[in-house]
Amino acid sequence: MLKPLGGFVSYLRHVRNYSPETVRAYESDLKQFAAFLESKGLPSDPCRIDPPLVRAFLASRLDLAKKRSTLARELSSIRSFFDWLRREGRVKDNPARDVVSPRQERRLPRFLDQDEVVRLIESPDDATPLGARDRALLELLYATGMRVSELAGLALTDLHPKDNEMRVMGKGSKERWVYFGGRARAAIERYLAARRKLPPGRADALFLNARGTALSDRSVRRVVDRYVRQAAVKHRVSPHGLRHSFATHLLDRGADLRAIQELLGHASLRTTQRYTHVSTEQMMAVYDAAQQNMRRERQRRGV
Repeated sequence: MLKPLGGFVSYLRHVRNYSPETVRAYESDLKQFAAFLESKGLPSDPCRIDPPLVRAFLASRLDLAKKRSTLARELSSIRSFFDWLRREGRVKDNPARDVVSPRQERRLPRFLDQDEVVRLIESPDDATPLGARDRALLELLYATGMRVSELAGLALTDLHPKDNEMRVMGKGSKERWVYFGGRARAAIERYLAARRKLPPGRADALFLNARGTALSDRSVRRVVDRYVRQAAVKHRVSPHGLRHSFATHLLDRGADLRAIQELLGHASLRTTQRYTHVSTEQMMAVYDAAQQNMRRERQRRGV
C-alpha cells in the first residue's frame, strides 16, 4: 500500500470537496498501482518511484485490455497523487508528470433523438408515488442537463417550482442555478403531492426511495436503465446520455455554446464543444437522407 494514500483521499474529500464517486475512482486507481508495485516486488515508498515504474504499470494495464480512457484516468490519478505529495514536501519530483498519456479514441457522445426522449420520459406510471418520482426524475435530467450526482443531492429547499428554477451543487461544490419548463414543473408538482405517501425517512431530500431515504446515484442509474429498456429506444443510454441529449437539442435549436456551458456547469468551453460534433453528425445525417429522397423522387419521375 502506498504509505500516504489515506491522507490524499482525505484531501480529495474534505479540501477539494470531490464527490464520493470521484474519490472512490482515485482511490481505486492508486490501489491498483500499489498492487502492481507489490506484485513485482517493487518499492511502494513514493520517494523511490520513477517514470519507468509508472510506464511499466500502464503497460501492464494495457495487457489487461483496458480502455485508453481508463489508462488515461489512472495516469491522471497518479499525477494528482504525486502533485499532492510534492506540495506536502514528501517528494521532490512527480514521476508521472512527463509520462505521455495514451492517445484517446475520439468518440461522439451517445444521445437520443427527441421522439425517443418523449417515449422514455412518458414510460413511468405517474399514478403511483414511485412512478411520479421516476417521471419527475427523468423530466429533470433532460430538462436541466444536470449530472446524476447533482440530482441525487437535491434537497427540497433547492427547488423553486413557481419560478421554474432550482439550485444545484456541482463539481467542487460550485453552485449554479438551472431552469426547466412547464412539463418538468408539472411532473415535479405531481411528485411532491405523491411524495407525502412515502415514509418520511429523510424529510430534506427531494427524491426518496420506497423506504423514505434519499435516492442514491446508483439508484438513479437503475431507474433510468429500467425505463430505457421499457421504452425500447435504439440506444442504451445512461443518465449522462440524457445530459448529452439536452445539450445536443439545445444546439440544434440555435442555443449559444457559452450559454450551454453555463447550464451544464462546465469549467471549460472545450468540454462543451464536444456536443458540436454530435450536432454536425445529426445535420449531415439529415442532409444525406434528404439527398436520397431527392434521388428516389427523380427516379420515380424518370428524370
